[in-house]
Parts: sequence; structure tokens; C-alpha cells
Amino acid sequence: MIRSLTLKWVLTLALTSLVGVILIAVVFNTITAVEFDQLLIDQAQTAMADAAARYYANNGSLDGFHETARQMNDDAGSGDSQGRRGFSRRGGPPDGSEPAPGLVLVDGDGSVVSQGAGYDLDDQVPAEDIKARVAVMVDGAQVGEVYFVGGLPELDTREKLYIATINRAILFGAAAAVGVSALVGILLSRGFLRPLRALTRAVQGMHAGQLEQRVEVRSRDELGALAAAFNEMSAEVARANQLRKQMTADIAHDLRSPLTVIAGYLEGLRDGTLKPTPARFDTMYAEAVQLGHLIEDLRTLSLADAGELRLVRQSINPQDLIRAAAQAFQPAAEARGITLSAEAAPDLGAVPLDRERMNQVLANLIGNALRYARSHITLRAGAERGAIRLSIEDDGAGIPPEKLPFIFERLYRADESRASGDGESGLGLAIARAIIEAHGGTIQASSAAGRGTQFTILLPAGA
Repeated sequence: MIRSLTLKWVLTLALTSLVGVILIAVVFNTITAVEFDQLLIDQAQTAMADAAARYYANNGSLDGFHETARQMNDDAGSGDSQGRRGFSRRGGPPDGSEPAPGLVLVDGDGSVVSQGAGYDLDDQVPAEDIKARVAVMVDGAQVGEVYFVGGLPELDTREKLYIATINRAILFGAAAAVGVSALVGILLSRGFLRPLRALTRAVQGMHAGQLEQRVEVRSRDELGALAAAFNEMSAEVARANQLRKQMTADIAHDLRSPLTVIAGYLEGLRDGTLKPTPARFDTMYAEAVQLGHLIEDLRTLSLADAGELRLVRQSINPQDLIRAAAQAFQPAAEARGITLSAEAAPDLGAVPLDRERMNQVLANLIGNALRYARSHITLRAGAERGAIRLSIEDDGAGIPPEKLPFIFERLYRADESRASGDGESGLGLAIARAIIEAHGGTIQASSAAGRGTQFTILLPAGA
């Protein structure tokens, strides 16, 4: 098996050139033989037609011209002193299936007036035996015709020599073409394979653990597109790996913090340095609840990644969904001095949704909005291009444009000054996206600095 792409490329070019030269040789030989045949026939017919015209002009008829015609046929059949070929049948003697090759002169009535090619005087030549014809013209009037009948004429010595010379030239040309094709293939393969070799080295680098690799994009063809796609993939893999490492560190920190608090209280209670009070138990319980929330969030994401996030669908009216969410967060909004309102278009109709999961999505989004809003939060439900549109809009400081594309990443915090101690795991938006996508919908965020942020959910009406 040939493993070298360079060798495959060179062999392909060489074989293509060889096949092309062979085809040219076959076509050339065929056309040359046909043209030689036609040239001889035309010359012989023209010569006899001219002789017949002169004879007719001198004698007033073609009677007696058969002797001249026979001599012309004999000369053509035997070849002249210069070695021109005659009209002997190519491929062997006649077998009776068709007349021997030759010229036949007929008068205006179509009767043979010159013996030849097996026809006697006054014979009629069948139309199927006539291969070519030339009119005999005298003073603008047709007085007869010269027919060529029979098979193809035989090549003479000079023509055979000429064809052999052409064949040798084609053979040498084929060898030269194959050699040049191989040389050109070797030269072209260097430039052609350079990006592939670069990609191979980059892939090997990724295999060795150096995930962020880049190759130079040298063209805009398929190889250039492949190199650009590889660069994007490498950057994405490197970023995903960095996020994975950061996620592992953040999860470890988020798990360790409540466990440290709980373990510290338990150690103090066991040693007697702390007294068991309701406040201390409440603190430990709150930390345990936070720990349970984080574990449940991680479980939800793992189910979504595996495509096993189970949805319990039921017919839900979008108006009822956002109004219930607004009512649930109304006390928290009032405590912060924020106006929380819900607006819904009439007659939206029921949509098959998982109520518990959708409440989780809205709770995550409203909770984020409460932390950043200045004066109001608005929940809206409406229809858009055959889909149900839900939106949560606040008037906070907004999200910087450079951070907006990453807010749905796990454990990503647009406000890096906020620590996990605020009770948030940083998984809320990632979970919201996973739940919405499990419903067959999409979620997007738009933000303007100083004017607030809006999260938009689009759900299929028949989800």
C-alpha cells in the first residue's frame, strides 16, 4: 500500500498525462488514416473527372473513355513511379461482400461507361456501394459522375513510414510528458503538502498536551479553510480546557467553603469550645443547604450533557408562568426597593413545558436581575414568529460587551469581584441554557452599558 501522499500525487499526474497522450495518439492515428484515404480518393476522382471532361469536350460524348479510365484505375491500383498507394482493399483481398476499391465513371443516365471495380459497361451501380462521387462538368452542364466504390484503400510505404514516425514521436512525447508530470508533481507537492505537514505537527502537539496550536493560513481554498477551522478548534479546545481547570478549582472552592464552616462548628461543638445554640445550627443548616444546591446544579448539568435531562411536560399558559414567578420574588424586590412587574400579550395559548424546570430558569434569571437592577425589573411574555417569547429586563449597569459572549459558561462571573460566598455557584445561567435547549428553545442576552440587561427566551409553540 502506498502511504506517501507525495508519491500518490506524482503517480496521479503521471498516469493522467500518460492516458492523455495515449488518447491523443489513438485519435491522431484514426484521423490521419481517414484524411489520407479521403485525400487519395479526392485526388483520383478529380483527376478522372477532369480527364472525362476533356474527353467529352473533344469527342462530344464519353463513349470510348473506358480505355482511359481503365488505365487510370490500373495506375492507381498498382501505384505510380513515385510510390503513391493504390486502391487495393485494406486488410486483404475482397471476399465478395463488397466490390473491390476503384473508380467508376457513369454517364448522365447513371450507366457505367468505364470498366472498373468489378462493374462492366452499362451496369448500374447500387447506391449502397457508392462511397464518394464527383460530377463531370462541361460548359456548366453535368455530363456524368465519377464514383468511388469498395473498401478503404491500402496505405503505401511512405504513409506507413509517416505514421510510424508519428507514433515514435508520440511515444517519446509520452515519456517526456510523464517525466515532466512527475517533476511538476514533486515541485507542486511541496507547496501542496506544506499546510498538511503543519497541521500534522499541530495535531501531534495537541496530542502531547499543548492544546493551543495555530497553523498559518496560506490560501483561501479548501486547505486554507481546513487550517482556519483547525485554528478555531484549537483555540476552543484550549479555552474549554482552561474553563474545565477553572471550573474544577471553583467547584472545589465552592464545596470546601461550606464544608469548612460545618466542620469548624462541629469540631467546636464536639470539643465543647462552642455551645449548641439555635443560631449556630441555623448557620450549619444554611451551609448544608448551599452545598446541596451546588450538588444539585452539578447533577442537572451532567444530565443535560448526557442528554438525559428528563422533562415532565404539561400545558402551561406563559402568562401564568411569568406572573407566578413575579409574585414569588415580589417580597425580595420590595425589600430592595425594586419594582417587579409582569406583562403578557393576550391569547398566547398553553405551551407544553416542564413547570418545575421553567420556574428554575426564571428564578435564576430574576435572581440575577435583583442583584444588579437599580429601580425596576420587567417580565414579558409574547409571540414571535410562531414561537413564545419570554424576556426578563432590568435597568442595572449592564454587562461589558467583551464578557457578554461568555456569561452562559459554567462558573463564569461577569463581575469578578463577586465571590461564591454570596450563595451563588455561578452555574445558574448555564443551567438555564441547558433547560431551555432541552425544551427545543434558545436563550440570548443583550446588554447596554448603563442601561441594563435583557434575557430573551424563545420556545417553540408546540414544544
